[in-house]
Amino acid sequence: MKLHLLKPLAFIDLEATGLDITKDRIVQIAILKVFPDGREELKNQIINPTIPIPAEVSMVHGIYDDDVKDAPTFADVAGEYLHFLDDSDLAGFNSNRFDIPMLVEEFLRVGICLKLSDKRLVDVQAIFHTMERRNLKAAYKFYCGQELEGAHDAAVDIRATYEVLKAQLERYENVENINDGSPVTVPIKNDVSILSQLTKFNFLDPTGKVIYDEEQKAILFNFGKYKGKTVLEVFAKDPGYYDWMMNKANFSLSTKKVISRAWKAIHSHS
Repeated sequence: MKLHLLKPLAFIDLEATGLDITKDRIVQIAILKVFPDGREELKNQIINPTIPIPAEVSMVHGIYDDDVKDAPTFADVAGEYLHFLDDSDLAGFNSNRFDIPMLVEEFLRVGICLKLSDKRLVDVQAIFHTMERRNLKAAYKFYCGQELEGAHDAAVDIRATYEVLKAQLERYENVENINDGSPVTVPIKNDVSILSQLTKFNFLDPTGKVIYDEEQKAILFNFGKYKGKTVLEVFAKDPGYYDWMMNKANFSLSTKKVISRAWKAIHSHS
């Protein structure tokens, strides 16, 4: 099928040092520009992010610090990409939530405004999620082959959830590859201890505002200006931050419980 286009459509995909738009940087930019006459032009380039690439991120996209050390920075190529995108609408997969905001941020860092007001944005993931629902009713139909009658009644929904889990085990147990061909990292087994590994949950603070470090020892902030800093370190240097979190900002009781313990730990040794 040929796309019906009145102007070029540029499909954008970025690899980065992480997923935080404000602090992470692009390490690879690929843009496939499709023209109204069906022509295609691909620009694909490794970018030096000017900051280290975390090892766990490199393991995902396969780009390491050594790969980017001699590559141009985004500042070096920003003008070229601005010109390349100038006449185009934009598209991607999850691009409205990640790729385009990240690209806009990178342009702003070098003093360039990527004007979006005259562009149409097409997020392929949004179409996928619109047309292929991922709610319980859709899961029941997919795995159990039946329509879910009485959905949103709690008793009906929980019974359907149980039936879906059993059907998932029958379908996926001992399957070695997921539907895109990549290997299953956690093999599906009829074992709750294994199934629970598929779901990440922050037992320290369900809202995710504070988390444990990789060693599961120190407690870190996971938001705002102190993201990545330990709670003890921040409260020792900026005690007013504790008062703001406890009394002036809208944080959950779970978060407040954790930081209250940290605050008491500091002052019990003073």
